[in-house]
Amino acid sequence: MKLGVAGQLARPDEPNAVLLPPDWRTIDAAATRRVRQAGFRGAQLFIQRPLEADPQEVRQVKRAFDAAGLEVAQVNGWYEPLCSYDDAARAQGVRGMQTLVRIGRMVDAPSVYVRPGGHNPNGHWYAHPENHSARTFDKIVDSLRQICAVAQAEGVPVAVEGHVLSALDTPRRVRDLLDAVGSPMLKFNYDPVNFVGTVRQVHDTASVLNELYDLLGRDIVAAHAKDCRLADQLVVHIEEVVPGAGVLDYALFMRRFQEACPDGYFIIEHLPNALVPQARNFVRSVAAALGMLLEC
Repeated sequence: MKLGVAGQLARPDEPNAVLLPPDWRTIDAAATRRVRQAGFRGAQLFIQRPLEADPQEVRQVKRAFDAAGLEVAQVNGWYEPLCSYDDAARAQGVRGMQTLVRIGRMVDAPSVYVRPGGHNPNGHWYAHPENHSARTFDKIVDSLRQICAVAQAEGVPVAVEGHVLSALDTPRRVRDLLDAVGSPMLKFNYDPVNFVGTVRQVHDTASVLNELYDLLGRDIVAAHAKDCRLADQLVVHIEEVVPGAGVLDYALFMRRFQEACPDGYFIIEHLPNALVPQARNFVRSVAAALGMLLEC
């Protein structure tokens, strides 16, 4: 298992930087060395506008990673929702993802991350009734078939992620998607916090972890590491927190990932720069307690 990190600095001159700059085009060897020296084997490369990406700049960034001995843990980027009912927008989203796949091949990424998108205008991961419709599911299937054709040609797997507010709201729904698309290049990004959606699941995260492993373990190619806890409020608020500050069964999480994908990237995400070392130290401590080799 390899330790990776995702995220960008809030500003380019942030002190004690352990994340990459906010604009991928400005990533240089000094930036990648900081991440490597902070104890990460790889970092996620986020491309804000993939359709505008200059191949020469992509190659330049790859050289910066290589100079530091830092790997591209995963490629990610922004694109229009793959579930959109607007055919033009969805087609643009498909092209964006196809471009990210080609970039993934250029930088030797082990996977390219896929978000299915959603219908809430305030954000692709936010709630909307249509997120759970059959029409939305069918749009995602069609989009991913087109994307997977390019992934097959480039030899780069794409890793889809789900969330309780999204079209892919349960492990079973993700399994149904992988089976419907039917491509060996479509894999799963293991992010269990995204599937913790009820009070009982917060109190029993092992049940979520085990269901994900049982249904999707054979297709896991990467993991996103965060944590969760229940807030003391009178309606349900499940908060994301720093790994180790919540209730996720991290020993089981890491064991399951090791069993499914022993050479894969365990990627810390969704944290400001200042909190990343705390998360890194916790993940290292769990790996050490388990006697698990963590390449970092």
